Amino acid sequence: MTTVVLPGSFDPFTLGHLDLTRRAAALGHRVIIAVSHNPSKKGTLDLDARTGAIQQILAEEGLADTVEVRTLPKGLLVDFCREVGAGAVVRGLRSQLDLAYEEPMARMNHHLEGIDTLFLLTDSRYAHISSSLVREVHALGGDVSDMLPGPSKQALAAASDSDVR
Repeated sequence: MTTVVLPGSFDPFTLGHLDLTRRAAALGHRVIIAVSHNPSKKGTLDLDARTGAIQQILAEEGLADTVEVRTLPKGLLVDFCREVGAGAVVRGLRSQLDLAYEEPMARMNHHLEGIDTLFLLTDSRYAHISSSLVREVHALGGDVSDMLPGPSKQALAAASDSDVR
């Protein structure tokens, strides 16, 4: 079984992320979801809320045996991959813009450590969903419930409630 890393900020973990996780696991991979803090993004959920929601989602989906959630330490993704014995990174592509963004990183990861990147095209049902857009729509009072698994909805609602206080 090959270990692959699915990195991201997952703020929040969307149905698109869940689809990628299911598909990577269905390919026979041991998947490590590596939750990171992206300093260039204004976050809503703290790392504990994100990892907790993802663990709950995995348990509900019956994926907890083949998918692990870890916090990505500061440093290079390839160093984390080497540490956990991962041979590849999994990334979802919603559009050509995602490929333009992801390709140089994939090439650098391969150059640095020989880590390949497996690109999975996002299911068309989820191609319009990004965590950033979900956060923005939610912050403006829009309904994002059909874009998120239950535990992500709960975490987002809890974060919104604490912002109001």
